[in-house]
Amino acid sequence: MLTNINPKLPMRSKAATKEFYIDKLGFQEFGREDFDGYLMLQKDHIQIHFFEFKELDPNENYGQVYIRTDDIDTLYQSYLDNKTDIHPNGHLAVKPWGQKEFSLLDPDKNLLTFGQTI
Repeated sequence: MLTNINPKLPMRSKAATKEFYIDKLGFQEFGREDFDGYLMLQKDHIQIHFFEFKELDPNENYGQVYIRTDDIDTLYQSYLDNKTDIHPNGHLAVKPWGQKEFSLLDPDKNLLTFGQTI
């Protein structure tokens, strides 16, 4: 019965979130309407939704999402080419649980981990 999942992450600034995800990660806005305090972005077959949380302390944000990909090497290189900061502890690596992964933080310190089964 379940068909999809769209994580909802906090954002302090809609403009900063849009700029990062669109300019750095290659997402696009989803939908035709602009909702106050809410943002929906998509890339390929996934969507991430964001809700406004102006009081968010990024140093206390534990928002995380794991995104699967079928071409992690190309994705990683495209982010490097676009000068996207990779998490200092999240460079591309093969993990003991059979995934090749890397991670980055968005402007609100939501952790995005990208992974591919090896």
